[in-house]
Amino acid sequence: MSHHPPHQSPPPKRRRGARRFVPFAIFFIISAFLFVGGAAAILYLIFSEYSGVRNIWILLCGAPVVLVVFAILTVFNLYTRFGRPLEELFNAINAVEEGNLSVRVSEKNSDLFSDLIKRFNKMIGELERADQQRRNLTADIAHELRTPLHIIQGNLEGIIDGVYQPTPEHINNTLDETKLLARLVNDLQTLSLAEAGQLPLHPTRFLLADLMEDLTTSFSSQAASLGIDLQTNVQDPSKEFSADYDRLNQVLSNLISNAIRHTPKGGTISLETEATASGVRIVVKDTGSGIPAEDIPFIFDRFWRGSKSRTERVNSGLGLAIAKQLIHAHAGTIEVQSEAGKGTTFIIDFPEA
Repeated sequence: MSHHPPHQSPPPKRRRGARRFVPFAIFFIISAFLFVGGAAAILYLIFSEYSGVRNIWILLCGAPVVLVVFAILTVFNLYTRFGRPLEELFNAINAVEEGNLSVRVSEKNSDLFSDLIKRFNKMIGELERADQQRRNLTADIAHELRTPLHIIQGNLEGIIDGVYQPTPEHINNTLDETKLLARLVNDLQTLSLAEAGQLPLHPTRFLLADLMEDLTTSFSSQAASLGIDLQTNVQDPSKEFSADYDRLNQVLSNLISNAIRHTPKGGTISLETEATASGVRIVVKDTGSGIPAEDIPFIFDRFWRGSKSRTERVNSGLGLAIAKQLIHAHAGTIEVQSEAGKGTTFIIDFPEA
């Protein structure tokens, strides 16, 4: 019969936390003894210049009291300045280790560690936001997949049961839903590869004017049918740029498509390029409905849509998130300026290759 060793549970969090503070306690005790020794030496030198029994009694009786008071004040001061902030910081680290990302360390208790505490709180805030985004992503993916899958399942079951006839209309509806699923999966794959820095890029040298012309050709008829004026303004037609042409075209196409959806009849969409001190700037500006100020920090998040109802199923809600990652893959930056009811401007800056 084999005997298994008894299971040993890991040490409690408090015991581990107390064990971490042993070095600090030793440091405080050593500091106190050094201070007491130094003070005793100073007192001895002072009183050794005098003679008589009275001075000896003063040295023997008064010095220990003074030294104890000074030692207590010193230890309390050291604990207040070093021990308490570090204890709160380690307690917060233990809480984060246990999964509590809402913990924060007070920044008012220590001037010495204020910068460290601010950075720690900022880091925990980013971790909490990333964790919330991860939770939201799972729910969003389930939501986005559920609708087309239910439609496909319903159409196929209806055809099998004889409720629907296998007409081209029903087959095409089912095919459209499969295309929507395929587009969603492709977008998720592109986004994950871009975020991991593993998306392959194929940079070439091309004229920015050619890219603007291709974009205008692709969207001019759609914009004209909706009564929208699509304009281009290329500062330097001979300006060349090195980038992945197809990926950059994908980014700008997404921005133009969004602008067309949110610009009313009679509005204007303009594409502008200009040279900057550090590289190239591309601006996509529209006179559409704009973005509310409270939504601007989240427009590059996955599955973000201007319509909170989620009834719009034309796009996957990943376009802006993919655009941001593709721009970052080119070492560029993107920022948005918008005002509700007045329009939106996307500004993209690329450094020279």
